Amino acid sequence: MDPENKVFLLLLLLFHVLLVAAQTSTQDFTALSSLSEFWENKPPSWVGADPCGSGWEGIHCTNSRVTSIILSSMNIGGRLSGDIQSLSELVTLELSYNKDMTGTIPDEIGNLTKLQTLILVGCGFSGSIPDSIGSLKQLSFLALNLNQFTGNIPRTLGNLSSIDWLDLADNQIEGTIPVSDDQGPGLDMLLTAQHFHLGNNKLIGEIPAQLFSSNMKLKHLLLDNNQLNGSIPGTLGVVTSLEVVRLDRNQISGEVPSNISDLINLSELYLSNNKLTGSLPDLTGLNDLTYVDLSNNTFNSAGIPSWASSLPLLTTLKLENTGVEGQIPVSIFNQSNIESVEMRNNQLNGTLDIGNDYSSHLDLIDLENNKITDFDQKNSNIDITVKLEGNNICLETGATSESYCQDSESTVSYSTPANSCTPLVCSSDQVSSPNCKCAFPYTGVLSSRALGFSNLGNTTYYTLIEQSLMTTFQSQNLPVDSVSLSNPFRNSTTDYFQLDLSIFPSQNDRFNRTGVSSIAFVLSNQIYVPPEFFTPYFFNGNNYENYAGESSSKKSHTGIIVGAVVAVVAFLVLSILAGIYAIRQKKRAKKAKDFNPFANWEENKNSGSAPKLKGARWFSFEELKKYSSNFSESNTIGSGGYGKVYQGVLPSGELVAIKRAAKESMQGAVEFKTEIELLSRVHHKNLVGLVGFCFDKGEQMLVYEYIPNGTVMDSLSGKSGIRMDWMRRLKVAAGAARGLAYLHELADPPIIHRDIKSSNILLDDHLNAKVSDFGLSKLLDSDTGHITTQVKGTMGYLDPEYYMTQQLTEKSDVYSFGVLMMELVTGRRPIEQGKFIVREVVRAMDKSKELYNLQAILDSAITKQNTPKGLEKFVDLALKCVKEHAAERPAMAEVVKEIENIMELAGLNPISESATTSATYEDASGRHPYGDDDFAYTGVFPTVKLEPH
Repeated sequence: MDPENKVFLLLLLLFHVLLVAAQTSTQDFTALSSLSEFWENKPPSWVGADPCGSGWEGIHCTNSRVTSIILSSMNIGGRLSGDIQSLSELVTLELSYNKDMTGTIPDEIGNLTKLQTLILVGCGFSGSIPDSIGSLKQLSFLALNLNQFTGNIPRTLGNLSSIDWLDLADNQIEGTIPVSDDQGPGLDMLLTAQHFHLGNNKLIGEIPAQLFSSNMKLKHLLLDNNQLNGSIPGTLGVVTSLEVVRLDRNQISGEVPSNISDLINLSELYLSNNKLTGSLPDLTGLNDLTYVDLSNNTFNSAGIPSWASSLPLLTTLKLENTGVEGQIPVSIFNQSNIESVEMRNNQLNGTLDIGNDYSSHLDLIDLENNKITDFDQKNSNIDITVKLEGNNICLETGATSESYCQDSESTVSYSTPANSCTPLVCSSDQVSSPNCKCAFPYTGVLSSRALGFSNLGNTTYYTLIEQSLMTTFQSQNLPVDSVSLSNPFRNSTTDYFQLDLSIFPSQNDRFNRTGVSSIAFVLSNQIYVPPEFFTPYFFNGNNYENYAGESSSKKSHTGIIVGAVVAVVAFLVLSILAGIYAIRQKKRAKKAKDFNPFANWEENKNSGSAPKLKGARWFSFEELKKYSSNFSESNTIGSGGYGKVYQGVLPSGELVAIKRAAKESMQGAVEFKTEIELLSRVHHKNLVGLVGFCFDKGEQMLVYEYIPNGTVMDSLSGKSGIRMDWMRRLKVAAGAARGLAYLHELADPPIIHRDIKSSNILLDDHLNAKVSDFGLSKLLDSDTGHITTQVKGTMGYLDPEYYMTQQLTEKSDVYSFGVLMMELVTGRRPIEQGKFIVREVVRAMDKSKELYNLQAILDSAITKQNTPKGLEKFVDLALKCVKEHAAERPAMAEVVKEIENIMELAGLNPISESATTSATYEDASGRHPYGDDDFAYTGVFPTVKLEPH
């Protein structure tokens, strides 16, 4: 062996040893490094090339793979990038209480198929919750509350068969509550879930009866503070596991279903501030009830129900403005746990008598604005707040000087007392702990969404919360010395109860980063189990500015140094290896190029063609730069996530569209080559033709024939100025169908387009339809009839069977084409304002009436002149294409044949290859439809990709 090879092998061995010494897989290190590029204020311990071995804070590993990221309350800013998908072994992702973590959740998160816990509480995330989260089949804990999310609840969450905790509360989420139907799953599929926390959003519509079933394990149903209407479904009563029900602060009407008394485990019931009618619900036998609020509804006038005096655990009874009348039975006040009775703004009369045996816990009786005439005070020393302002006793008897006739708001204050010591006077930044030590506490707000008590002045409750917090922190071996609660407050808008929480360190006077993050995780992940009267709770942590150093131990310092040394040595070894490799390659083949998947294509300088291509030309970068006037902005005719599209002119005078990939969206070279080979094999008048490509100087570009009239979507929306009458829409449908049928049946092997939609159907200068954008296309496996692949496509057009099974067939294109047909007859996008076009058509259809009773949703452009002939058959065909099961859908050849029959019925000759020229479609002003200077060519845009696993 020559000396050069010996040195090469020796260095290779050394590099192998260094890689073995590292405890982190290269893939995960690269992913974490890419993630952190988008972050500000990342942990200082994040240095070196070995996160698992050198103690990167918040990173936990198993067998060299990163399995959890826990960075709660780390003051991190920035956004979560799609690079997260590369951490393929990730089980837990927790980034809560990083207020400056903003932007959207990337779709790529759906590729983390092993993820079980996703917690992003109290950050600044916005935008829609991605549908791809529905692909996380092992997810059991999903908490996205306290952010700024908008859009609808993704129906794909119904796929989370392992979910236990679903918290989307305190956002700005809109739309209806999704349940499963022929378009996909819904929340009714989540039979193992114990928590639906959806309060304090902007949800609308009725509470679906289908949402509930006797198979559910649901404990907490929180739908408060939304805009829900309709009645309470009777199916709610079959979920006997329910413990907390909050439907308050909506617009719910009708009677409360009688079977609500079947909820034998119910402890808190909130139905206030709605439009409920009928009789007050019968709650007899619900012996676990502690808190009942039926206030501010329009129930029938009646006496106070008997159950109000017979619930053994009841602490709070609120019947304000409910129509109750008559005298209050003394037995209400005799219940052993009663704390508060609030019945203001009713028709109560007679004498208020609380008796001699009233509960020792009784704190408040609020009966303002009734008709009570007397107050029997058998015991003048009672320590109870009684409010009778606005009653006859105050208005007519001259008792206005009595305390119970004066409007007074009671204030409650509490702060954890010192633990048998004298509080210290600390510096301005420090606080004296309950154990009288000056320190920097970690702080936040601890809130309950369904508080089981109402006497906020009873310090026993706060003591129990403090004790349970300390018990949890100690059991988790966290460095906590003591906790302090203060400022109890009941929010009148949400009816949530909150406390300021301060947690003090046991080591020195401050926490390190790991300590703060671990404490926050215990609270965000619901590891802390509070007393029953405080559930369900949530925590919102504040930034911590006083970390003790930047590492947790000497060991981590050593790890960081070792990691840095390893990284430097590895870099040097790689540099030497690269140098030797370059010398060896130069000696062996001076004319050899860097690895290039196109190397086996012998470039022909005359024709520019390649042996494996049929007519596609190989362009150099300099050529395309010249043809597009140096990629000038004036030549830009479109842009998107893939990059930009430029108009170019070849030396022959032929117009082309040059699709130039942005650096961050380029495919791998092999994938790029595969796409070119695929495109070069298909040639049909209803498919956009590939003129050529460029793989040069680090660029990836595709050169298409120039299609001047934009997309069908532009024409339907009026953007292009082209009037789309019924005849033209039939021709568009026929052309697109023929292009698809060619891909499915004449291409060898068959090709599945995978992203058929109106923005991917272009119109040429004669308004012929051409299918474009093959970036997601796949070759069909002729043996199995399908391919198993990650789900990609566009929501609204996506085949639900493909989404559920990940098995792609040509029938997936048929489904998308059916949606396109619906779009052609209605002029509406597939999903508009939360309404799905297919469902809207099905709901409105009545085959016994003219035009199937669809006049209200048909595009007026096809109905204002003449009745569109064949429309009913067109709709029938579209409905066949969007059948739930692929086997029931027709093949594209059948679709083509049926559309041609409809064209004949409408008076068109489907065999004719000539299409009406654009001149026929000038608008009323005489402006030529292709003369719009603002028109942007979008036919070769990249698609929006949905990428769940």
